[in-house]
Amino acid sequence: MMEQEAIYLPPFYHSECGTAKRLLALMDASDNGKHPKFDLKAIEKETGIEYDEVQIAAIRQAVDSKVMVLTGGPGTGKTTTTQGIIAALKTAGLQILLAAPTGRAAKRMSEATGMEAKTIHRLLEFNPADGYKRNDENPLEGDALIVDECSMIDIILMNNLMKAIPLGMRLVFVGDIDQLPSVGAGNVLRDIIDSQKIPVIRLTRIFRQAQSSRIVMSAHAINRGVFPDLSNGKDTDFFFIKNDDAEQVATNIVQLVKNRLPKAYNMPTNKIQVLTPMQRGVVGASNLNIVLQEAINPSKVGLNRGGYSFRQGDRVMQIRNNYDKNVFNGDLGYIQAVDMEERTLMVDFDGTLVEYEVSELDELTLAYATTIHKSQGSEYPIVVMPVLMNHYVMLQRNLIYTGITRAKKICVLIGSTKALAYAIHNMTVLKRNTKLKERLNPLLAVAKEDKVIPLQKAGYEIGKEPPLGMVAEEKTPYGDPK
Repeated sequence: MMEQEAIYLPPFYHSECGTAKRLLALMDASDNGKHPKFDLKAIEKETGIEYDEVQIAAIRQAVDSKVMVLTGGPGTGKTTTTQGIIAALKTAGLQILLAAPTGRAAKRMSEATGMEAKTIHRLLEFNPADGYKRNDENPLEGDALIVDECSMIDIILMNNLMKAIPLGMRLVFVGDIDQLPSVGAGNVLRDIIDSQKIPVIRLTRIFRQAQSSRIVMSAHAINRGVFPDLSNGKDTDFFFIKNDDAEQVATNIVQLVKNRLPKAYNMPTNKIQVLTPMQRGVVGASNLNIVLQEAINPSKVGLNRGGYSFRQGDRVMQIRNNYDKNVFNGDLGYIQAVDMEERTLMVDFDGTLVEYEVSELDELTLAYATTIHKSQGSEYPIVVMPVLMNHYVMLQRNLIYTGITRAKKICVLIGSTKALAYAIHNMTVLKRNTKLKERLNPLLAVAKEDKVIPLQKAGYEIGKEPPLGMVAEEKTPYGDPK
């Protein structure tokens, strides 16, 4: 068989190798004598939930395995199964840590379990000056770690997480592999599952209460490549409004958010989130934020920065991690006060007030509308989502699936059936060039071994495309790869 070669930037190469090595070491390590007994009656009493046979198998797997994956789509019982896993490990007296990639995902996990869940960065005690304080020399303390929304974790973050997990700790990955992959490099959760090396429980049965939700049923149909039922109707929670004209769609979105949906569902506008495939264009997040702000919050009192006016009452999103203020990329808040004299404003992030000077406002963006990528790990009572051929470069099955599954109560798609059909059948972007699954399971490898050669010998120049066919390693501007 012909040897298949690959080129990596050093940080990604070392992260992939490190993640695989540590996962395999965890699988082989003992559990420090803390092997829980499986007691279904005690678990069901603790949670108040009656589990089906697949959920029971998942809980039993978590009890018996050092590492496992729990995956499934909406309505298949991932949350209740996770509660069962926690109950099983708790009754055995194990100390459990909970984590998720984003602040909003961690908050949802806390609400679902009644336990503290931290972002992975907080769990690893990260700060920009010192990096990750929790690592192989200062590992996490506890007996089990459950990580939610794992489809969002990139290979660099996963490697740093794996370094901090002591060999005696149990590890449970929870996530939906059909959502968008991580923004950063890698396809970590899918590769772990595809490696066939780590036990995986897939929840596929849609529970009866979820079967009555057209949001859930439409998401599963789209995931199978099937066009969903767009018949609308009085009692449905999933609607499709046909309109091919982008300008009209933008106007309709404003009407839906300002008047029609709040009136129909007795819901304030701040419970309605517009999600869109792109940042640019008439129905992109930037323009929709401006027109929605004008319609919902037309006050002239505000601080201007980066083409936006930030006004009291505006919904805003933090768009980069700020460890000094303790707010992170993707956190949603509301501007509580604007001080025009001091040129500062106060943002309420879930009860925590954070002050911004006008020079710091490039860390914020209006969030009446946001991209589907930015919505990952979040849920909203009502979602409105434009689907037009204007966005064809971004239209793909997992993007639409991710957007629809953000809606808890009502989902309204507005646009063209052609664009929806195009998205459902477009899976071209799912391919990512990784070798994590082969590193976890060499039997899957086409290649024998990576050739690691200096960058210059590979003819590689920074800023230019490298030649195909080699893994490159050299001291580069990217810093220490370890």
